[in-house]
Amino acid sequence: MRAGLAALVFAYVLSQFYRAFLAVLAPVLEADLGATKADLAFASGAWFLAFALMQIPVGEALDRIGPRLTAAAALIVGAVGAGLFAAAGSPATLTVAMALIGVGCSPVLMASYFIFARQFSPAVFGTLAGATIGIGSLGNIGASLPLTLAVEAFGWRGTVWALAAVTGLTGLVVAALVRDPARAERGAGGSYLTLLKMPALWPIFAIMVVCYAPAAGLRGLWLGPYFADVHGYSRPEIGVASLWMGLAMVAGSFAYGPLDRWLGTRKWVIFTGNALTLACLAALWLTPATGPVLATAMFVGVGFFGATFPIVIGHGRAFLPPQLTGRGVALINLCGIGSAGVLQVVTGRIHASLALPVDGVTPAAPVTPYIGLFGFYTLFVAAGLLIYLFSRDRTD
Repeated sequence: MRAGLAALVFAYVLSQFYRAFLAVLAPVLEADLGATKADLAFASGAWFLAFALMQIPVGEALDRIGPRLTAAAALIVGAVGAGLFAAAGSPATLTVAMALIGVGCSPVLMASYFIFARQFSPAVFGTLAGATIGIGSLGNIGASLPLTLAVEAFGWRGTVWALAAVTGLTGLVVAALVRDPARAERGAGGSYLTLLKMPALWPIFAIMVVCYAPAAGLRGLWLGPYFADVHGYSRPEIGVASLWMGLAMVAGSFAYGPLDRWLGTRKWVIFTGNALTLACLAALWLTPATGPVLATAMFVGVGFFGATFPIVIGHGRAFLPPQLTGRGVALINLCGIGSAGVLQVVTGRIHASLALPVDGVTPAAPVTPYIGLFGFYTLFVAAGLLIYLFSRDRTD
C-alpha cells in the first residue's frame, strides 16, 4: 500500500505540473504557434474543465471499481494528451491536448484521498491530505525554473515528449503497485443526489469554489504574462517568480494539514486562510503597478494562504456517509477544479477586453487588464467567504 500511495503521489506531482506549466511556456508557444493569451487561457481552462467533468465518473469508479484501475487507465490517456501537445501545430491542438491531459490527471488525488478515508483514522485525514498536496505541489516548482532550464536545453517539444513518456510509465506503475481497499458496506445506498440534498455541504461547496481558483489561475496562467507585461521580466525571471509562488503553495499545504487537530476547528482555519488570501488579492488590485518585489510577495501570499484545499476536503468528508466516500470527495473536488477551469476562460475574456485600445486608437496601459483580473478575483473570494460563514464546523 505504501508503494502504491507513493506512485499516486508522484502522479499528483505530474498533475500539479501540467496545470501550471503554461505560465512558463506561454512566450515560446506565442512565438512558435502564434497562440494568443486568450488561446492559452482557453487551453488552460480546457484542462481544468475536462478534469472537473471527469469527477462525476471518477467518483462512481472509485466506489465501484477502486482506485487502482481508475487512476492507471486515466494516466495512459494523459500520456496520449501530452504526446499530442508535443506534436501540436496550432492553438486548437493545444486545447485538445490539454483536455486529454486533464482527463489523465483527474482521478489521482481523489484516489489517494479515497484510500486515506478508508484505510486511516479520520483524525489524520487532514494531515495526510495536506502532505499529499504539499508533496504534489513540487510539480508546481518543477513547472517554474526547472522547466525553463529544460526548455532552454531541449526545446519545448522535446521536454513535453519526455513528460508524455513519464506519464505513461507512471500509469503502468500505479496499475502494478496500488492496492484497492476493501469495499464499504452499501448500507442505505445513495447517489450524488443524496449528497446534494445535504444542507451542511453547500457552504463547503461555496468555499471550495473560491479557495483554489485564484492560486491556480495566477500561478498556472497569469503570473508569466503579468510580470512580462507590467515589469518587463524575461523568461528566466518569470521562472524565478513562479518558483517562489510554487514553494509557497508547498509550504502552505503542509502548514494547513495539522491545524484542524491543533486548533480544534476546521471552519475558522479555512475562513482565516481565505481572508488572508483576499487581502493579498486586494493589494494587487489596488496597487497593481507596485514594484516587482512587493508584487511577488503578494503572489507568494496567495499561494501560501490559499492552500486550504485539503482542509476544505476534510471539512466536507466529515459529513459524508461511508458508502459515498468516493463520490463525495469527487463532488467537492469538482467544485474547486471546475471553478478554476471556468475562471481561466472568464479571466482570459476579461484580459482580452481590457487590453483593447481605449478609444479605438490609444493602446491600453499594460497594467489595465491586470487591474480587472485582480479585482475580479478579489470580489469572487469575498462572495465565497460570506457564504461560508453559514457553514457548520465539524472535526473528527
